[in-house]
Amino acid sequence: MTENDIKALRQDPDGLLTYEYLANHIGECGPAEIDALIENMERVDLSGQFLASAARYLNAIDAEAYAPAIKTLVAGAIDKDREHRYLPDLMQGLYGSDCIERASQLCACDDNFRRIYKRLYPTTAI
Repeated sequence: MTENDIKALRQDPDGLLTYEYLANHIGECGPAEIDALIENMERVDLSGQFLASAARYLNAIDAEAYAPAIKTLVAGAIDKDREHRYLPDLMQGLYGSDCIERASQLCACDDNFRRIYKRLYPTTAI
């Protein structure tokens, strides 16, 4: 990332520019740059939309290689998506369309899944 890129991304009003930069430069970004992009997205994405989208994007590219970044993005999306606009798609995108049937198993081994599940189904026993 160049200094001009960093300056432009600091002016990002909602996270879209940062998400687009990540998507367009994923092959060029090292772990430190990805962390910086996530930090910027967390700062400006008030709804969690772009945090959730970035998590789904990195998961689709290589879930194992980007696992730490995905975990951070998902945690941020959970915290920001108070209206639950993006959590249902995020949950299915990361954990599969059968994730509700596997909820007990997933809750036991994945804290982010448990947090999403409890947000979406607060009265359901796990």
